[in-house]
Amino acid sequence: MSSRVIAVVNQKGGTGKTTLTMNLAAGLARRGRTLVVDADPQGSAGQWARMSSERKPFPASVFAVAGPLDRELANLRRDYDFVVIDCPPTLEGGAVNGALAAADLALIPVLPSPVDLWGSVRMGTGLEDAQRANRDLQARIVVNQLEVRSALSRAMKHALMEIDIPALEQTLRRRAIYRRSALEGSSVYDLGKPGQAAAAEIEAIIEEVSQ
Repeated sequence: MSSRVIAVVNQKGGTGKTTLTMNLAAGLARRGRTLVVDADPQGSAGQWARMSSERKPFPASVFAVAGPLDRELANLRRDYDFVVIDCPPTLEGGAVNGALAAADLALIPVLPSPVDLWGSVRMGTGLEDAQRANRDLQARIVVNQLEVRSALSRAMKHALMEIDIPALEQTLRRRAIYRRSALEGSSVYDLGKPGQAAAAEIEAIIEEVSQ
């Protein structure tokens, strides 16, 4: 099986990039050798993994890298089935450019408000530039932290259409269990019954992007 590289990217901070990265990587690790590339200078993915216990380490390896990723990813593809990149909160710079140049898929987590979605409109232009250089690159929006009793409003749907990037059918609900997984250095897969609904969301995303 050829390896697959997934870049988790948004030029805006606080959208849940690292939460999506780490739980996605945990789900993919159940399918093959998986690496998280921590390309964000804040180092959140690496800190997440360090919170895990020696008895039960995080299921995917985490590798911090600074600067261009093109050459690094070409080498890493040979050793892993899946590589998930936690990108910095920008569309510019060597790390993001290298990630998008090498990735098969870009996942863009956005918060469920029209204002946040409109703030992501310029993602479309940046990704179009990346797709001209990397014709294999696909991009999908992931609506994150959707309230349990709410659905996408008409304004939200209109804002999504303006971005010109397809959104996944599967969304991520606003769940405290995602924050708990970060605090414990684990994933929602490892948190028993409380994590089951969240793990089902991650599984559904994996299945959807695998089609």
